[in-house]
Amino acid sequence: MSAAAGAGTTSTDRLGRLLALVPYVVSRDTVAVEEAAAAFGISEKQLIDDLNLLWCVELRAPDPYCPIDLSYEGGEITVAEAESIARPLRLKVDEAAALLVALRMLADVPGLQDRDALSRVIAKLETAAGAAAQVAGQVSVEVGGAADREHLAVLRRALSAGRRVHLTYYVPGRDETTERDVDPMRLLVVEGSTYLEGWCRRAEAVRLFRVDRITGLAVLDAAAEVPDGAEPRDVDGGLFRPSPRDESVTLELAPAGRWVADSYPCESVTELGEGRLRVVLRTPDTRWVRGLALRLAEQGRVVAPPELAAAVRAEAARALALYDNA
Repeated sequence: MSAAAGAGTTSTDRLGRLLALVPYVVSRDTVAVEEAAAAFGISEKQLIDDLNLLWCVELRAPDPYCPIDLSYEGGEITVAEAESIARPLRLKVDEAAALLVALRMLADVPGLQDRDALSRVIAKLETAAGAAAQVAGQVSVEVGGAADREHLAVLRRALSAGRRVHLTYYVPGRDETTERDVDPMRLLVVEGSTYLEGWCRRAEAVRLFRVDRITGLAVLDAAAEVPDGAEPRDVDGGLFRPSPRDESVTLELAPAGRWVADSYPCESVTELGEGRLRVVLRTPDTRWVRGLALRLAEQGRVVAPPELAAAVRAEAARALALYDNA
């Protein structure tokens, strides 16, 4: 979790971090504030807020109302009187199995650095996990189909050789297929999908291309020429980077439509009672929102902007009219 992401974490996330923070510090005797903040992916201010909250924690053992004794003066954190929660967290069988599956998927990512270190982590976890390792060993995961794997192999060769590629690429937001030449920069996995990052000569900018949306691929007889000023995208906080210029869209969701809040990056999520939600999201192109609204049907509706809500109602009416004509 990045520092930016930490600002929006839930109380459940924070509780998990607090429970992990105590054994982390106790096992090291003293830890620098800067080091601990980096280890947990939060800002130093957030870490200080967590430490101040720990001051309020009182343990029933060894004596009643025994507060956790901690200090972070001089930039060094020390924790005492916290024996009952100082033990390292232990994974359940399902948690260990899920972690092993994820690590094995990560080991198959092309271009992964320090693969030996990852292999050692997997081996240690398998030894400690016992039955969970057997469960994970029965799970077979394939990322993408045969075409995706073939495209990945071609892209790896292009990256190694420093060659430009030609993509036939499907853009779902506009429901169109585009042709473009791209100078590859790297392959990366973000939120479970594999992407090619490269300098798009059509857009004259750095772009990310999902490999499973590449419908055609060819390596060109031309050297890749990425401009000196081209910067890799920071994807630690996810792919979505809303702009103030993007359209703000408000949806109201029935209980059966709550999945939208988990599946799409939302600017705000408000409980309306009885399981209903109001979500606000930003998008540079509202065409995909129309498709989402039609897909939701009675599970949700567009509230704002009013012209988008009217467009959705008009498209729904046209779709229903086709059934009447049939």
